[in-house]
Amino acid sequence: MRTLHVTDERALTVAAATLRAGGVIVVPTDTVYGLAALPDNADAVRRIYLAKDRPDRMQLPVLAATVDQVRQLGVEFPHVAAILSSRWWPGPLTMAFGFSDTTARPRWLDDREEVAVRIPDNEFLLALMRTTSALVVTSANRHGAITPPSAEQAGSLLAPHVSLVIDGGPLDSIPSTLVNVRARPPVIEREGAIARSDIAAALEGGA
Repeated sequence: MRTLHVTDERALTVAAATLRAGGVIVVPTDTVYGLAALPDNADAVRRIYLAKDRPDRMQLPVLAATVDQVRQLGVEFPHVAAILSSRWWPGPLTMAFGFSDTTARPRWLDDREEVAVRIPDNEFLLALMRTTSALVVTSANRHGAITPPSAEQAGSLLAPHVSLVIDGGPLDSIPSTLVNVRARPPVIEREGAIARSDIAAALEGGA
């Protein structure tokens, strides 16, 4: 398992090449370390489940670099999503979207009723996804356990399923806040880095 620091000039190229070759990588985000793969590579996605011992019924979240990449997932992007994304993207806000009846979705999303998506505030990861497009990324931990604060710990914990570790230094253990914007009205399903009261205030002010 290879480790590169985000400041290494080879890190971005190697990370993109590893993903395209079907590898699973540990990457820094703006919250915790994540375990990432290309979503249309079924074998790589399966290795994420194996590494985490994650139940098959639990779908993996998606990270994107831009709102355009989010829309390319074929999601229905309601007004409340526009309000929240304008305030907290890039940032620690995850939104669960339903799908549009008029926009095509990628085939790897065919069996889903919704998808949880975030644009992270991490320059390395954003640059990587501008190269690869959106990625499935979930916390780099065993299912139900705390995510280690260091890249080395995360990589060791999830070996041998990880091909590459990108070290971005120690990271906070506070996850993103999850808001389901498919629901009417939207539902805060997990309170994390953004307070429930701040979400409510933003929605009230943007109504």
